[in-house]
Amino acid sequence: MQTFTGLCKPAAMALLPLCGALAFLPASAQTAPAAAPVVKYDLTYDIISPVHSQHGMVATEQELATKVGVDILKKGGNAVDAGVAVGFALAVVLPNAGNIGGGGFMMIHDAKTGKNVALDFREMAPQRATRNMYLDDKGNVVPGRSLYTHLAVGVPGTVAGLSHALSKYGTMKLSQVIQPAIELADKGYPVSRSLALILSAEREHLGQWDSSKAIFFKDGRPLKEGEMLVQKDLAKSLRLIAKEGPKAFYDGAIARKIVAEMDKHGGLISAEDLKNYKVVERVPVSGNYRGYQVMSMPPPSSGGVHIIQMMNILERYPLKQYGADSAQTIHLMAEAMKLAYADRSEYLGDPDFTKVPVKGLISRAYADELAKKINPDRATPSAEIKPGQPQPYESDQTTHFSVADKDGNLVATTYTLNLNFGSGIVATGTGITLNNEMDDFAAKPGVPNAFGLIGGDANAVGPYKRPLSSMSPTFVLKDGKPFLVTGSPGGSRIITTTLQTILNVIDHDMNVAEATITPRIHHQWVPDQLRVEKGLSADTLKILQDKGQKISVQPSMGRTQTIQIKPDGFDGFSDPRNPDGRTLGF
Repeated sequence: MQTFTGLCKPAAMALLPLCGALAFLPASAQTAPAAAPVVKYDLTYDIISPVHSQHGMVATEQELATKVGVDILKKGGNAVDAGVAVGFALAVVLPNAGNIGGGGFMMIHDAKTGKNVALDFREMAPQRATRNMYLDDKGNVVPGRSLYTHLAVGVPGTVAGLSHALSKYGTMKLSQVIQPAIELADKGYPVSRSLALILSAEREHLGQWDSSKAIFFKDGRPLKEGEMLVQKDLAKSLRLIAKEGPKAFYDGAIARKIVAEMDKHGGLISAEDLKNYKVVERVPVSGNYRGYQVMSMPPPSSGGVHIIQMMNILERYPLKQYGADSAQTIHLMAEAMKLAYADRSEYLGDPDFTKVPVKGLISRAYADELAKKINPDRATPSAEIKPGQPQPYESDQTTHFSVADKDGNLVATTYTLNLNFGSGIVATGTGITLNNEMDDFAAKPGVPNAFGLIGGDANAVGPYKRPLSSMSPTFVLKDGKPFLVTGSPGGSRIITTTLQTILNVIDHDMNVAEATITPRIHHQWVPDQLRVEKGLSADTLKILQDKGQKISVQPSMGRTQTIQIKPDGFDGFSDPRNPDGRTLGF
């Protein structure tokens, strides 16, 4: 775990409610001995300290994967080499989210050229997918069909995406960066407490498939903490990919096994679908916030667009003066979030199939119009908010990891199976857990998906379309140079989690550790509720309720992996909301 030192500096006093609730602090750090001498502290100390290093840094949700990435950097690999190694390692050591049977997005900053690339390896709908495939004969959504059946599986993109990144922007061979993952799968590793709890919670989900039980169960029940998780079939698949490249997955032995799995259970993915999968390089969406340049993932991610849209709205308010997690700051963020998520429901989709008014959505003039709808003293009910009109402003369970190297290269990757363990289905003989990303399409306009998000025709199911995503791997640059790399899992809450992490650093002068542990809030327009984590004061909640916000205290949101680039090296921090996460450098 990270080391915690010192006391709160004034700018970080809002963190105190959460500090007392942090279970990972040792008892000795919480209560001083009765006979302890009086010690004078400098109140400019940080409440907690990030991990610091000088030559490179990796932040992931699993310590074993972090170590894999750091080892690659130590061997002379660049950030992309390390990022690809981490991506394959997480498929082994974070099986509920890390994957080669899913897809995602990677942001790359190339220090030599200054180029920023948004790599889209999102899953695609099979060719036989149809608009109403999740509806019954009466036009109603069939519960679970888009989540827990073979019809839920989109054509995976992870192997193609990681391989593309390595071949074009890396310096090492695929066999080199994939070898640590092969060894972890072959030899196994002890199940952590966190993974054991997830396995237990997903018992019914995984237990209906013999191929999944063969890996994650023992003696008819899910693996327990401390027991070894060995994945021999996954090791074989990884060896094939290391030897033959992505062809093994898309047009080889692995592809044949995936298609056989589909054919046996009425799935739609065909050999042709796998052969036709393509990675797409896109131009990042970018904006400016208080002198910083923010670069993030464009559609089919909704994350970058709406992070910048909300920042454009919020920049007009003195958030630093209001204070971190003050009632006024939270109220304004919530109102901006409602407006952005309303637009998301109407306009966002796969840009290869639908016109997404990106320039309008991130226009400052459009933000000016939206801001007029915000009452700083009163919440606007969601029922009174409709998607805006950005067109006039046009001019013609998931995981995240961050990597930074000594040369200034950055990688921010968010990839996913969708829910924990995706569909729960392991393609027989491969060890590969398959995604359930088809649920991210709008099965029916106005009907929420698993995350409560509503979509329309722009995100309707269609052959070879990529479903809309909230994944938001993000860079922040200062004067054109890397300043921050961050991102998070969390479904619909990814966007707001990433937003608040950046605001905490820029507006509230927090280090990346403080920015991470600060209590988070989320509003996604529908349902009309302001979701908050524990840790906000009763007074703050009362003020928000008096403003008309409908408060709902719920479990923690997001698990950020953040690195800040500083003149003397790197500061990083892994979100303690997942105790298995770890940031390391050298």
